[in-house]
Amino acid sequence: MANSTIGGPDPAQTSPAAQERRGAGREETGARPRRPARPGGGLPLFAAGFRPFFLGGAAYAALALPLWLLIHAGLAEPPLALPGWLWHAHEMLFGYLAAVISGFLLTAIPNWTGRLPISGRPLCLLFLLWLAGRLAMALGAGLGPIAFLIDALFLLAFAGVVWREVLAGRNLRNLPVCLLITCLAAANVGFHLLAQEGDAAVFLRAASAVAALLIALVGGRVVPSFTRNWLAKRGAAKLPRPFGAFDGVALAVTGAALLFWILPVQDAAAGLLLLGAGLLQALRLLRWQGWQCGAEPLVLVLHVAYGWLPLSLILLGLAALDPGRFPPGAGLHALTTGAVGLMTLAIMTRATLGHSGRALTANRATSLIYLLILAGALWRVLAPWLPLDYALSLAASGALWSAGFLGFVLVYGPMLMSLRES
Repeated sequence: MANSTIGGPDPAQTSPAAQERRGAGREETGARPRRPARPGGGLPLFAAGFRPFFLGGAAYAALALPLWLLIHAGLAEPPLALPGWLWHAHEMLFGYLAAVISGFLLTAIPNWTGRLPISGRPLCLLFLLWLAGRLAMALGAGLGPIAFLIDALFLLAFAGVVWREVLAGRNLRNLPVCLLITCLAAANVGFHLLAQEGDAAVFLRAASAVAALLIALVGGRVVPSFTRNWLAKRGAAKLPRPFGAFDGVALAVTGAALLFWILPVQDAAAGLLLLGAGLLQALRLLRWQGWQCGAEPLVLVLHVAYGWLPLSLILLGLAALDPGRFPPGAGLHALTTGAVGLMTLAIMTRATLGHSGRALTANRATSLIYLLILAGALWRVLAPWLPLDYALSLAASGALWSAGFLGFVLVYGPMLMSLRES
């Protein structure tokens, strides 16, 4: 099984102490990634995929959301390539989320395949392509299709890299990940084709569904694996249940429910499927013994983050059945600000600690940034029902959420920019 972070040695080949320091976020391939002689060409930031993309993605989340709040309040009018709300939705999914996914997979795939990691100039060029997309979307008013083409290039290029590495390493088990990244790239292209007509919501739902499935698929591997390692070291009697038929059914029902939600074909059918998927994912989470991990926030946060997935599915199901009482935005933001926001932060903190040779434990600063993201997500989801001014709730929740990512930049940025590889 995968052990402690994104990249590292086979758990069977190292001591428990070494596993705790180094870890792995790879699958049961037994493969060891080869290391370049001078990772990053001597420049620490481009020594591994997680470094520029985690730092860049977090910094972007800390800046883009406050900018959207200023736009929403009528206090700023930047030359965006899209109307304000479309820009906000697009950039959180195809900007921030795409960066974190890229950082994760560029680091995980070499451990799945044993191939040489992408680093140095190729990694720098890929990151600059992502950055060019962000600038094009923020400053591209009047550029029209040129801005959209610049933005679309990154995910198309990244999907190509993922397919090449997985197929070259004959790591067929992770073909579903390749397909999901391809779907994300295709959703971005579709979004741009329809955005000018204001009818791009289906592609925003598609990207959100890809995020949910990645959490269910990849999170469903790493959360119980990391939990098992932590509990086993402490001699716990009950360990997380291994992947089995129940997990397969939960994934299948979740995929079907999200497909109905994307289209949507029939509100009642979509609502019932989403409710069923939410309940199955909640039961799946309970099988992973998360309540035993309260002493270590670095492990506990993975369970809390995953818990947002069933909550979001249930809220989306209720919205499909009774939109008057349950606004669709509540379920969508439970997925994006809650599940995506907290899970990506949990993965980024753990990977950065593990790959910089530090102990896998959360200090007070790390626990604080978890709480900021959690508080911001809760406030955003509950905003429609709170007896408070809605605009004030949006501003307050956004400030908390952005502060969490700013905290990541301040605390983990120095680790990401210094070459202390495990």
